[in-house]
Amino acid sequence: MEKGRPISAERVYNRISVLRAERGVSRRQLAEALGVHYQTVGYLERGEYSPSLHLALRLAQYFEVPVEVVFSTEPFPRIGSQQVGQGAGDGSTSTRA
Repeated sequence: MEKGRPISAERVYNRISVLRAERGVSRRQLAEALGVHYQTVGYLERGEYSPSLHLALRLAQYFEVPVEVVFSTEPFPRIGSQQVGQGAGDGSTSTRA
């Protein structure tokens, strides 16, 4: 626990809905694959429920990514907050591909 931060203030952020959307997976499909109720997936996505370590690892395994790609103790940056082309040396800031 971080010094000065009460346990009740701890929050786990996740990218479950983004990962589902990228792969075209519904909440029900994900829930069936994980062996949980589909509403559990909704609670997880909204941050209303923090998964057990076992469920967090199973989610990461399902999406074939490291667990820190799915979950974080810090908010994930918004997708549109980073400009495409930065650092590429072309000076482009367009978000179009």
